[in-house]
Amino acid sequence: MANKQAALKAMRSSARKRVRNTTTKSKIKTLITRTERQIHGHGIGKAAIAPNLENAAASLHEAQKALDKAAAKGIIHKNQAARRKSRMMHKLSKAQGYTPAPAAA
Repeated sequence: MANKQAALKAMRSSARKRVRNTTTKSKIKTLITRTERQIHGHGIGKAAIAPNLENAAASLHEAQKALDKAAAKGIIHKNQAARRKSRMMHKLSKAQGYTPAPAAA
């Protein structure tokens, strides 16, 4: 246990931040999972849900917004946010049938 007043205050502050960070990270993971399930569909047999690319685009936008906010607040690193957004956009583009043109040599 801390003895100094400053250390006690730092412990209280870090506890508040830990709750905020945990909540935000959980929300981000949920939004990413929801987006990927809408892109690929999920489930087996009667419980299967088909891909829904229209809803996936809206869900992607919401996930990107949450990632950008978390990066701005320092909850996750900005490069991690960029990487996660890029991967989701790539998956959506691939599901929509987009293929990049071959590079001219």
